[in-house]
Amino acid sequence: MTLLLLMMSVVTFIPQALGCYSSIISFGDSIADTGNLYNSSPNKSFDFFFPPYGETYFHRPVGRCSDGRLIIDFIAEYMGLPLVQPYLESHNQTVHNIEGGVNFAVVGSTALDATFLEEMGVYNDITNNSLRIQLDWFQEMLSFLCNTSSDCNKLLSSSLVLMGEIGGNDYNNALLGGKSIETVEKYVPLVIEAIASTINELIAFGASTLVVPGNFPIGCIPAYLTTYETSDESEYDPLTGCLNWLNKFSEYHNELLQRELSRIRSLHPYVNVIYADYYNAMLQLFQSPDQFGFTGETTKACCGGGGPYNYNSSALCGSPEANVLCENPAQFISWDGVHSTEAAYRWIAKGLLNGNYTVPQISTLCVSQL
Repeated sequence: MTLLLLMMSVVTFIPQALGCYSSIISFGDSIADTGNLYNSSPNKSFDFFFPPYGETYFHRPVGRCSDGRLIIDFIAEYMGLPLVQPYLESHNQTVHNIEGGVNFAVVGSTALDATFLEEMGVYNDITNNSLRIQLDWFQEMLSFLCNTSSDCNKLLSSSLVLMGEIGGNDYNNALLGGKSIETVEKYVPLVIEAIASTINELIAFGASTLVVPGNFPIGCIPAYLTTYETSDESEYDPLTGCLNWLNKFSEYHNELLQRELSRIRSLHPYVNVIYADYYNAMLQLFQSPDQFGFTGETTKACCGGGGPYNYNSSALCGSPEANVLCENPAQFISWDGVHSTEAAYRWIAKGLLNGNYTVPQISTLCVSQL
């Protein structure tokens, strides 16, 4: 938090970014995927491809890991843009434009390459589409859209690039798979390096405004609370019920990320590199749930297979075994024990766009209100 406040005091927002954006280009994992994994899975076998996913807004599963819209959807609506389409929905067709943007995020994606993680004993059962592969797709798209570097610069200078969230699965797969926190802490600099490398490459292509989210407070997530449940009350924050040591790990990732973003800003002073504080934007929901309408149990999932936190890895939401579904998802922060409800994502998006959870703050000019 100290570094965050320091950055707020010394970083000024570059005027170029105060106008409207013509499109959103997104990378990341399930927090931002609007249908890439869904459209690339022929048998649609994952639990989150089935009801009740999507029930609140789309009224059917559409590949989003929530009951409705995601943070990226609210950002697009806020900026007067259409919902960002998944790249793999039409990647076999010639792309003539990116009206409204394009989304490369894939459920389960990691910042580090899958083969690298497997060498460290960390396995991904969902996808091998890492951040590097998403960047390759982006370059493939550019080959259709612009013939010269100046054309690409013009195209990307009016786009808002959303860099994640990414890196969460590098830690989830390790920590939920039994790796010690000491081991996983060693991955953090590597994850930050992968994110930074991608940012620098995007800047080289002409990106001029990038929003880079930090990690969520994973100690508040039902999957972690279930896996690491303990009778030792001192392990928990008495105000939120979250596990302190896991939240400290998220803070460690976010601290290193912010330091790296400061370094990138110094190298590219005419580029807007915006840190999105997903950690505190979400933590406020746990600290003051009534203020945001969350009258259900804040550390319990809306949809799941029962247990103290309504999360059971053998009875995930969307599976026939998941037999507990809340009546009103808007009263819950967690949707399925890993991902949040549309209501929570809406408040996080508001915190980013109208509040103090971006550094520097995203402009509110030329946009409609949530």
